[in-house]
Amino acid sequence: MPIGPGKYDDLCTKVREQTHARGVLLIVIGGDKGQGFACEADLSTTLLLPDLLEDVARSIRVDMQKGKI
Repeated sequence: MPIGPGKYDDLCTKVREQTHARGVLLIVIGGDKGQGFACEADLSTTLLLPDLLEDVARSIRVDMQKGKI
């Protein structure tokens, strides 16, 4: 995961602050600034991201197989 400022960090910060979240992972596809992602999270939350992303991918695949997508 890249470290340092990115093109969507400002938006990611706003979402984290407005939701009072421990972490936010923002994935942008076809945005005004192009594709990209931003992540703001404490260490313990960051360490949960691989499992969380695998769960999301698994859920999308199940929905696709059931014809929901």
